[in-house]
Amino acid sequence: MNHWFNEAVAAIQTEFLNAAESRQMSLTKPPGALGRLETLAVQFAGWQGQEKPRLDSVAIAIFAADHGVVAEGVSAFPQAVTVEMIKNFASGGAAISVLARQQEADLHVVSLGTAFPLPEIPGVLKREIAPGTANFVEQPAMTPAQCLEAMSVGREWVDTRMAKDAQLFIGGEMGIGNTTSATALICALLDVPPDVLAGAGTGLDDAGIAHKVSVIETALLKHPARDAFSVLTCLGGLEIAALTGAYIAAAQKGVPVLVDGFIATAAALLAQSLNAGVRDWMLFAHCSAEQGHGKVLQALAAQPILSLGMRLGEGSGAAVCLPVIRAALALHNEMATFAEASVSEKLSSE
Repeated sequence: MNHWFNEAVAAIQTEFLNAAESRQMSLTKPPGALGRLETLAVQFAGWQGQEKPRLDSVAIAIFAADHGVVAEGVSAFPQAVTVEMIKNFASGGAAISVLARQQEADLHVVSLGTAFPLPEIPGVLKREIAPGTANFVEQPAMTPAQCLEAMSVGREWVDTRMAKDAQLFIGGEMGIGNTTSATALICALLDVPPDVLAGAGTGLDDAGIAHKVSVIETALLKHPARDAFSVLTCLGGLEIAALTGAYIAAAQKGVPVLVDGFIATAAALLAQSLNAGVRDWMLFAHCSAEQGHGKVLQALAAQPILSLGMRLGEGSGAAVCLPVIRAALALHNEMATFAEASVSEKLSSE
């Protein structure tokens, strides 16, 4: 059955990508001297359809929801923290709130369902589907209808609430227990044992990590891997499904996505599994300290921009990358060419 998430993504505008590559070759520097900064500028030219791309408008959405698997004791923090952090995002006290202000990015928070009641909070969009997922050790985390609805929340946010002039989308997540869900999803999609991927999450000790591995092993046996949508339904979270849908919708809309850490990369892997074209619209912000993140990035053939030992989530690592991207575009747009600066170019070897 075809769904909206199977529809084609926007086309990369290769003529502008080629024009940007030519410009890079004419700037007053040895070719390749700015390394990754050069390729970032060229990528944005192809995405934006202009030789001199800009990054003036960044949209950030934090999708939040709770996880039933927390009942298995897989988190170092109580489930009440999900609601408390949603309030913190809205009041401006979370890391992503600080970074969004600093980078003048447009920050939104979307709740898809929490275990504890969430009051009406200015700036928080409530699209509650259920009070979190079911415990996937016992039953599928979501019904197919719930999973599709959560994905559609991400799509609708991109289509209707993301600013029309947005040039980059950053998706963040919040949900106690979601590193367990993300690990289970990746294990199922990549056929990797959980002890290779499972990490400390919010701060588990070695015994806690071993218990998390055991819980995931049980869940994988209960829900044998099938297609990506079934894997998401059985092992995912409402917020991970929304983030997956948002990634696909952004690519269909022609807006590149800057993927954050471990959980966001699990959503990116799902998005690519559901719609292979989405990968062309993805840029990966950093390699987090979470044990399995590097392996997922490798599976996606992704070269992250930064590696700072971060593992906070909520889009924070992606937001930290924004000055690097803006520097890449400024250099591309504002450096003089050899002709403009009357600087002699490299002598031909012929």
